[in-house]
Amino acid sequence: MSSESPHDPRRACIQQLESDLFLGAKALPLDRAKVPQPVSLAAAPDESRIPPNTMTAQQKRQAMDALEEQVKACQKCPLSQTRTNTVFCRGNPGAELVFVGEAPGYYEDQQGLAFVGRAGKLLDDIITKGMGLSPDDVYICNVLKCRPPSNRDPGSTEMVSCLPYLERQLEIISPKVICCLGRIASQCLLETRAPMKELRGQWHTYRGLRTMVTYHPAYLLRNPADKKKSWLDIQQVMAELGLKRPKTA
Repeated sequence: MSSESPHDPRRACIQQLESDLFLGAKALPLDRAKVPQPVSLAAAPDESRIPPNTMTAQQKRQAMDALEEQVKACQKCPLSQTRTNTVFCRGNPGAELVFVGEAPGYYEDQQGLAFVGRAGKLLDDIITKGMGLSPDDVYICNVLKCRPPSNRDPGSTEMVSCLPYLERQLEIISPKVICCLGRIASQCLLETRAPMKELRGQWHTYRGLRTMVTYHPAYLLRNPADKKKSWLDIQQVMAELGLKRPKTA
């Protein structure tokens, strides 16, 4: 009998990616019997066991630092053999807003920071010029903490192995709003197979947290006509956070 819960996000990730394979995605088929068990995170300092909503900023940072050390040592999937650096995050662990993408790219792998390539520059423009915030006011991360070779889509085994790290990041931060960037991150966190056209533009819930779905900045670089749709999504995030549009936007 399968040990998977019907509401397990790892199961949703596997189902979605297997469906992608059937439709011709460039990845190896996955035998579910060979999927590793979810990462068992080692015991972290006492601060990480304090309920997140009672953590001080310093305690959140200490808990994040301990988690990042576990990520740096992780060898749960083959990406540990091809990465240059693990890519844990960029930004403020005390932020009210978290952006979640799917995986690091070349520049992120080289620098060990999330969203620092062309897509990252566009995301920074959205944050600063569109929202009137600093990148240091938000938290930016990915489902995967290592770059897939040639920037291919994340594999199912990789996502199953890495997802607990993201879950713990979100638990520590306990933000007011999560903004999922792109189909893969959105489907994984929201445990759904729904396409982007059905997901974006409306509010969802991840473990009680308000969650908005919008296009990944890399997609917007290839499809600039959809920037208007993405801006509508971001405006909803701003309204939820009580932010006003900058006069220069």
